[in-house]
Amino acid sequence: MKTIIHGGTIVNEGHSLRADIIIEDQEIVAILPAFSFELPPTTNVIDATGCYVLPGIIDSHVHFREPGLTDKADIESESRAAAAGGVTTIFDMPNTVPQTTTPEALDDKFRRAERSCHVNYSFFFGATNDNYPLFDKLDVHRIPGIKLFMGSSTGNMLVDRDEALDRIFAAAAPLPIMAHCEDTAIIDRNMAEVQRGYGDDPAVALHSFVRSEEACIASTTKAIALARKHHARLHVAHVSTADELDLFTPGPSQPVTAEATLAHLLFTALDYPRLGTRIKVNPSVKSPVDQFMLRQALTNGRITTVATDHAPHLLSQKEGGCARAASGMPMVQFSLVAMLELVDAGVLTIERMVQLMAHNPARLFDVRRRGFIREGYQADLVIVRPNVSWTVTPDIIESRCGWSPVEGHTYRWRVEKTLCNGTLVYDNRQVDTSYIGQPVAFR
Repeated sequence: MKTIIHGGTIVNEGHSLRADIIIEDQEIVAILPAFSFELPPTTNVIDATGCYVLPGIIDSHVHFREPGLTDKADIESESRAAAAGGVTTIFDMPNTVPQTTTPEALDDKFRRAERSCHVNYSFFFGATNDNYPLFDKLDVHRIPGIKLFMGSSTGNMLVDRDEALDRIFAAAAPLPIMAHCEDTAIIDRNMAEVQRGYGDDPAVALHSFVRSEEACIASTTKAIALARKHHARLHVAHVSTADELDLFTPGPSQPVTAEATLAHLLFTALDYPRLGTRIKVNPSVKSPVDQFMLRQALTNGRITTVATDHAPHLLSQKEGGCARAASGMPMVQFSLVAMLELVDAGVLTIERMVQLMAHNPARLFDVRRRGFIREGYQADLVIVRPNVSWTVTPDIIESRCGWSPVEGHTYRWRVEKTLCNGTLVYDNRQVDTSYIGQPVAFR
């Protein structure tokens, strides 16, 4: 049976236009002027009047916590949150238990997703100090890239030997490397300093001093030098400082690119008194100047993708200060509406937002037939309605952790429907938990 999305404004490839989308057998088969054609009597019509129709969001940086950390979250619960937020594709990170640093652990994650993931999925393969000989055994059509932790991280995945880093950057091609860049020695020195003055678990407001701008800049500079030395593709995750932005050359086809995440676009160190450890993330939120420059970089070409670094923890695990409280926040359900709020604020256009959250992740990671509204592409779509007020309350949070840093915030955009491969996986505030997404194909 054909499905038609009728009456909406399509935002795609730098343009917005009123048109209808015809879907059949999971694919977009036509994009036509509204009702300029005969409809078969069996056509299913989705009325998008007054709404915007966007390509489904590709969140290329999430932590769904399965296996091994499922007290916080799992693939089923977090993919429910993704569907409710208009996210149709996720790439999950490797710092689970066990870590995704062997082909066997990677296969296990795919098997788990085949049973429980309500959106499309793939998984990064994690680099360690000594597993680079495995890179050439990986199926490059199955995964987006290699995840490298060049700094303090949970999960004991820190790669800190120069020889190992050289070999990782030399061995990764054709896969891109996504790197978490913070300098461990600088962080350890800063933590020792604040602990001398404030005790074993200093207040969370000092987290931005511990995970400092200097730590980020030093590590990002090193990663970029290694990428250029080995002609590797590098995507620097969650850039958080203004000075780091100067290390990136604007342009759509650069081998070295930058990601911004919602934490650093929405919050600054001035928000610690109000939100406390709920905004404790690695790298830390920084100054209002850093946030301003990151927002500017959404439109000047220095930021290539926007993702969430969705990282749920139980609130009990967020208790404490900058040493004890867990780092990370859940945002996958609210990333799209939060970015649309920045559109309303004039930070960027809705067309640019779609580039950063759908088109560019698809291009950067060589995703096949997703990320655009094109004939012959999978029908991954989200329908959003402007000018409706609603407030984030605990009862609407799909993530297993049950909280959000944006609780109590009122948005004026709402995700109405999410289609994944042509199936209505989210509709009228309900997720179709019988639906299972597809593994993503690359290159």
